[in-house]
Amino acid sequence: MSDTGSSERADISSVFPSFPAEGAENPGASDAAPTDAGVAGDPRPAAPSGSSEVSRTAGDPAGDGAGEPRKIDPKEYEQPFGRPGRPLRSNPFMFGLTAALGVLTAWLLVQSIASAGSAIVLIIVSLFLAIGLNPAVEALQRRNLSRRLAITIVFGGVIAFFVAFGLAIVPPLTDQTTGFIQHLPEYVQQLQNHPVIRSVDQRYQVLEKLQQYVTSGGLASQMFGGLLGVASVVISALFSGLTVLVLTLYFLGSLHSIKETGYRLVPRSRRTRVRLLGDEILRQIGGYVAGNLIISLIAGGVTFVFLSVLKVPYALALAIFVAVTDLIPMVGAVAGAVVASGVGFLTSVQVGIACVIFFIVYQQIENYVISPPVFKSSVAVPPVATIIGALLGGALLGIVGALLGIPLAAAVLLLVREVVFPRQERV
Repeated sequence: MSDTGSSERADISSVFPSFPAEGAENPGASDAAPTDAGVAGDPRPAAPSGSSEVSRTAGDPAGDGAGEPRKIDPKEYEQPFGRPGRPLRSNPFMFGLTAALGVLTAWLLVQSIASAGSAIVLIIVSLFLAIGLNPAVEALQRRNLSRRLAITIVFGGVIAFFVAFGLAIVPPLTDQTTGFIQHLPEYVQQLQNHPVIRSVDQRYQVLEKLQQYVTSGGLASQMFGGLLGVASVVISALFSGLTVLVLTLYFLGSLHSIKETGYRLVPRSRRTRVRLLGDEILRQIGGYVAGNLIISLIAGGVTFVFLSVLKVPYALALAIFVAVTDLIPMVGAVAGAVVASGVGFLTSVQVGIACVIFFIVYQQIENYVISPPVFKSSVAVPPVATIIGALLGGALLGIVGALLGIPLAAAVLLLVREVVFPRQERV
């Protein structure tokens, strides 16, 4: 008897100890298998006692011939609980369960993205700012400055802009709010002296109800709640601004490694083409963001000089507001002009008319003289794509989406021109 056969039978007998070795019945048969007798739970009928099993012949594959039982394969007894059945691939219950789990997973993913929407917006804004500031960093690097020093200089300028914006906006708002509260009794007295208001008050006692509301403490409670609401909004805005600054700094410092990691995710056979297209998209987006920032700074500087000459109050705050709103496509420049002109009309009618004329002339100069040289090497988007990109971006993400819609439209047009059109020509 060979050692291999002995070891196989020893393994089988250790799992099924009730199986007698066929050598006890027929010692001369070295490769005989155990009989079916004595196997608890075996679905096959037990072989008659004392009968030996032989292998199936080619003419009797099912082993149904009389006196020719099939040879038992030891591998059938390697699993103590029997052989597994067929997979439930066509079971309708399993299909429905799998589909339900897929729908539930998709729903949870959508809910997670919706819950993290504000954080995703901050990340996107920071990434676009980093891409927009990268050309300035590279320009300083070409002047034999290290990248770390160049990032420090550019980021210092960004922080100085935000600090100037806060110092220019907060004091005027505080002064105007304090002045309004101090002059509130005078405003009420002026309303009482007005003939129309006096007649309405005689009919409906509006001023008396207003006085009762003020003295009852309802106004104080609502103002306190409103102040808390304003404070929460201001704190949230400050936290978001600080988060954007920190993320922008990190993205700006690791922009090269982020690009290289993204390119390594592409198969090597297509990596060169993807790298060229990706670098061109990043160049166009960075050029657009940087150009838009330059144009906004020019608009704010010119507005500050003009309002200072006309002695319009809060000229610096209005100039910064015009610069910030000028970043918004299509409607931003109009919004800034309306606010600045409104403050000019509060100063005097002549100053207001001068502000309206100034902003109309400046918008023409900006559109036809300043913008073309700035954007000539960055992004070229047709007017229709500009409008559609700004509208869709504004509908999805508000002002942030309107800002990012135009460079994304430029990236899509580049992919269509360089990938889709050549493929369609080859078909």
